Formats: sequence, structure tokens, C-alpha cells
Amino acid sequence: MDINLARTFLEVLSSGSFGIAAEHLHLTQTAVSARIRALEDQLGRRLFVRNKAGARLTPAGERFVHHAVTLIQAWERARYQVALPPGREDVVSLGGELSLWQPLLIEWLIWMHQECPEFALRADVDSPVRLLDRVQEGSLDIAVLYSPQQRPDLATELIADEKLVMVTSDPDGAMIPGQYIHVDWGPTFAASHQAAFPELVSPPVSISLGPLALAYLLTAGGSGYFRIGTVNPFLADGRLRRVSGTPEFSHSAYAVYATRRDLTVINRVLDGLKTVAAGHEHPGLGGTIGSQSPVIS
Repeated sequence: MDINLARTFLEVLSSGSFGIAAEHLHLTQTAVSARIRALEDQLGRRLFVRNKAGARLTPAGERFVHHAVTLIQAWERARYQVALPPGREDVVSLGGELSLWQPLLIEWLIWMHQECPEFALRADVDSPVRLLDRVQEGSLDIAVLYSPQQRPDLATELIADEKLVMVTSDPDGAMIPGQYIHVDWGPTFAASHQAAFPELVSPPVSISLGPLALAYLLTAGGSGYFRIGTVNPFLADGRLRRVSGTPEFSHSAYAVYATRRDLTVINRVLDGLKTVAAGHEHPGLGGTIGSQSPVIS
């Protein structure tokens, strides 16, 4: 069976729509429909019922989900194993959100190089949803994410318990409402932040990436929420101050992996992630690599 048929099947299942699946796969809707028809012809069963609301699985489609995932996982593992460079026994693929790479995942790569030289390494940066999709389909072994969605057949394990704290450039340690910087730390933070600070629903500056927001704060001044491990060096040298009386928010990092994967390899990777996270001065993600740089978040 063409492995792309199984990929298309899972994309339609994930998106709930032939049209959206076509956009994600960079195909026409006609091409997606043709792939699903070809798969149904091979299996001799109808897999989807299409209506105005989108596409839903038939009973046969529900039974095929597990097999589609297994097929893709087996293919990806075979593709990686065949292409292993000399001297490597296995391959590990890990992906993470952009702001997690510096320093946590960079330090993990160095740890794997030193402690697990028998592994070939593949590293990617992607969006949280796409990373989860890739773990589920088998093209990625582990994704490291903030607040990951729960999905069937995927296990989630805490890697680092980070805290978000409000800091300010004000010499007196006061929040500066007219220079408040809202950082997009995800939907969980957004809900908690709105409940705690309803008066800050329309901040003068909103930035979606922590490193960019911190660089802006250090240059232009203001107040905002940042990871404690990241701002600790700037608190220590006096460039920033904690705003007293403001709440802390949890912003923990998790590893997500498929339960069908060889757990011997997964556990080795998790050991490395936890070792690197625990080796930092703070139990969060403020690491030692370039810790004085304002671009680290």
C-alpha cells in the first residue's frame, strides 16, 4: 500500500475535513478525495462519511486508525534505520517549540552527543500542533512542548517545571502600565493573566515570542511576564526587578511520545532531557549556555 494513502487518511481524520486536509498536505481537494477512494478500494470498505459538517469515520474507518498509525511508524523507522550513518546503532528524532531550543534542547543535543554517541540525532522546530501530529504519525519520536494537548496513544511526561514572573525595568520595582509588554505564553497563561489583570486586556505592546519580548524590554524598558530562569541573570545584575505582589504562573515543559515506540530508546532520551533541566541553577529553563544573552527565553 502507498504510505501516502495512510498519511492522507490520518490527516483527514485529524482535520475533520477533506478541504482542510488538502490545505495541510498542499494538495487539491480532488487529489485528497482520490487518495481516500483508492484506500477504500484497497480495503474494500468505506472509511469516511462526508457531510456539510466535514468528515467522520465509519466503523471500518475507526478500526483502520490503529493500523494506519502503525504503518506510518514502521515506515519511518525503516527509512531512518536504512539511512543510518556508519557507527550509529539507532536514530532519535526530537522536535520542540522554538522558545524551548535555547538553551534546554541545545544542551540536550550536546548531552546526547557526549553520553549516547551510538545514536544518530534528528532535530526539528515546528508548531505545537504539527509536532503532535508528527509524533502521532510516527515521523517524530518525541516532541517537547508547553501545555500539550492530550491525544490517544500519546504519553506525556513532565521535563521542567518553569514559572513565569512579572519583571520590570523600573528602578523602584513597579509595574509600568503604559509600557506593559504582553507575551504570548499560550492559552493557559492567557486565561490566567486575564483573570489576574483584567485592566491589561489591551496592552500597548504584544509580542508572540519570549526572546524578542525580552530583548525589547531590556532596550526600551517596561514590564512583563517572563520565565524565571531566563530573567535571573538580569535580576542579579540589577537591570530588572521583580514586581512584588504579582502572581506567578506555571509554564512547564513536557515530553510527548507514542506509547508504541521502543521505550528503551525513549527512556534514554527522557533521562537526558531531565538531566539537562535539573542541571540548571533554577529548576526551570534558564540554562548556562549564553545565559547573559537577552535573546534566550
